[in-house]
Amino acid sequence: MEYLLRAEHVTKEYAKHRALSDVSMNVPAQSIFGLLGPNGAGKTTFIRIINQIIGADGGTIWFNNEPLKPKHVQYIGYLPEERGLYKKMKVGEQALYLARLKGLKRNEALKKLKDWFERFDLLPWWDKKVEELSKGMQQKVQFIITVLHNPRLLIFDEPFSGFDPINVNILKEEILKLRRNGSTIIFSTHNMGSVEELCDHIALINKSEKILEGEVHQIKKAYKSMIYEAEVDQLQKPLTEILDRRFTLIRNEKQNGIRTIRIQINENNTTNDLIETLLPVAHLLSFRELTPSMNDIFIKKVTGKFPLESTEV
Repeated sequence: MEYLLRAEHVTKEYAKHRALSDVSMNVPAQSIFGLLGPNGAGKTTFIRIINQIIGADGGTIWFNNEPLKPKHVQYIGYLPEERGLYKKMKVGEQALYLARLKGLKRNEALKKLKDWFERFDLLPWWDKKVEELSKGMQQKVQFIITVLHNPRLLIFDEPFSGFDPINVNILKEEILKLRRNGSTIIFSTHNMGSVEELCDHIALINKSEKILEGEVHQIKKAYKSMIYEAEVDQLQKPLTEILDRRFTLIRNEKQNGIRTIRIQINENNTTNDLIETLLPVAHLLSFRELTPSMNDIFIKKVTGKFPLESTEV
């Protein structure tokens, strides 16, 4: 697999606080890579090191198989969580100024900006001051400026913050299109639903250390909990009498005559064992495996317990 960005044993300390501790990870080329972690885990520090806003105390970052150098900044687009535009400047004037800083010639920048502004319904605001725009429209402008120079690596830190659902979907489509057109994207967010929808790979940082990395579908497969949920009626015996040591009863609720049960199958036992145990003593209405979401896995790795495993018997 080809990697656009590799980090090897990166460390960073501020006074007596260690922000990153021996962090290594590999970002595949032309992928969407989720950089996850609780607040204060070290994600923003890592992103700032990639952008060379700050330097690492130890370790190496490789960009396209070269040690990261100042020249690589031109190949990176960064949309920080903390937004910032000059509020008194006109929108188009400011966008053009920032595009020129990215190395685009005036005519090329104007053409690209007009295309993007039309796509995002921003053209009527070209000659308005930034302070006249809503927060969402300002974020659209910053997104455009971030991607305009077609960088090889895009870093989005909470890109959907402040957007309504319609504009979130528009932005998601643009991000997927950027990947299809060859960009590699590092995507930092707390929204695990977006991670499952967009990301190919993820890395999870907690308390300055990387504690998980891999392909999203492989991670979900590895964290299968063997927990199943069933709806039953006409139960002939109490569940405590039906279920033996092969199973752990996690949830048992009854509403409108229908009982919803959640059961974990213990090691060396199968789904068939559970179904064969239930069928003689209950009418089985539905049966499904509860596959852990990325949110469940995130909580499991950080707290040590799956939300699915909460007992409500």
